[in-house]
Amino acid sequence: MEHFLFYVELGLGHVLDFNAYDHILFLAALAIPFTFRSWKQILTLVTIFTVAHCLSLAFSVYEIVEVNVAWIEFLIPITILVTALFNVKEIVKKDTALTFKLQSAATVFFGLIHGFGFSNYFKMLMAGEDNKLNPLLGFATGIELSQIIIIIGVLFLAFLLVERGRLPKRYFVLGTSTIVILISLRMIYTTWPV
Repeated sequence: MEHFLFYVELGLGHVLDFNAYDHILFLAALAIPFTFRSWKQILTLVTIFTVAHCLSLAFSVYEIVEVNVAWIEFLIPITILVTALFNVKEIVKKDTALTFKLQSAATVFFGLIHGFGFSNYFKMLMAGEDNKLNPLLGFATGIELSQIIIIIGVLFLAFLLVERGRLPKRYFVLGTSTIVILISLRMIYTTWPV
């Protein structure tokens, strides 16, 4: 159990590390258009992301897929940018069911990309492990818990500004998404593969 908890803690630290804020930024972008009333949809997206993230870790740990780290580091801010652009589209949406399906499909792909971004380090940690499934499950648990913490934080901010502060939701979505877009553009510039 102690071994499992080590990997849970590692998953928590992986997402909540402010020095590696790409995960936090992606989750914030994912949560921006949602409210506490739509908690099932955002929880679904977060779980999809966790499963895809851990799947790419499993692909790496079991040496099924090898990736070019430079391209993954470049693609991570692209996933953040696209997610924030989804939010801007959310303001003028016509078909919410289609938007959610597109978000779900994109979140699977983005989860795979983010997982591969951490896969080399995670693979090194697990080099001496005979049983690789237990650490993967522990890590997945830590990731899911930390992601829920971030999502609740974003939803609470939206509640304060939109519900209590009477800021129109469209301004909240547009303003916060614009901040995410600007940060992700800077990240894309700094990770551009040469």
